[in-house]
Amino acid sequence: MADQSPANGPGRSFGGVADAYDRGRPSYPREAAAWLAGTDGCTVLEVGAGTGKLTKVLADLGHDVHATEPDPALLELLKRDLPDVPVTGAPAEDLPLPDASIDVVVCAQAFHWFDHERALPEIARVLRPGGRLALVWNVPDTRIPWVRRLGELLGTQEQQEDPAGAVVTSPLFGFVDEATFKHWQVVDRHSIRDLALSRSGVATLPEAEREARLAEVVAFYDDFGRGMDGMQLPYLARCFRATVVREETAGAAEEEPEGERDPMTDTISDGTDTDMLLIDFR
Repeated sequence: MADQSPANGPGRSFGGVADAYDRGRPSYPREAAAWLAGTDGCTVLEVGAGTGKLTKVLADLGHDVHATEPDPALLELLKRDLPDVPVTGAPAEDLPLPDASIDVVVCAQAFHWFDHERALPEIARVLRPGGRLALVWNVPDTRIPWVRRLGELLGTQEQQEDPAGAVVTSPLFGFVDEATFKHWQVVDRHSIRDLALSRSGVATLPEAEREARLAEVVAFYDDFGRGMDGMQLPYLARCFRATVVREETAGAAEEEPEGERDPMTDTISDGTDTDMLLIDFR
């Protein structure tokens, strides 16, 4: 759920504001998690899990969840809050799991920071045949005017209009399905400041500019007139999923080996007088 990027890039700006990230970022609706990973318990790898916002929802659904997160500060909060979830400090581009060992790989609020040329083959590698990649982003519902005004203060959302585009064009995955789930986050005068601080565009500002932006956000909340009762911030959880494609496996199965099969050894003779046998792994 945390954002990942090359070293020193904006996606690695969250370790310094880990507590604010954990307090300020919204969770994900149970319905969205069920759409992403299913309701029957399976093996789920969450890549870029951050402080575990989605991790907890997936575990509560009964899935066997393993989480990876490269930022040590975010990882410590995840381990603190979800001590029973196996976690690893690893990036999406180098997953510490065996081939074909995972049913579903989930990325929440993180996929746009990955090096897709390296991460997608890694994700495809650890997925079992028929396994799928599932992505989700929480996007404020800016169709509502006051949410749009708040969004202008918070800065551009850290993802593009077509966030799953790299999966759509990848030969490693099939058709990309999409669904959206609406939900709300209750924020108060303190958590709205944390929410602002958890945005990369705010967290990376020079200190004086950052404090001025945070003051603007709090003033916006005060002007809204809800006081300590809080306000409900509407979100759209944009979800995507696609099944892994094993084209190389299918192609290998169609190739006819040269030579004659020895049915007793399930090996291939190369037709020479040597004793060397070429093993047929079909």
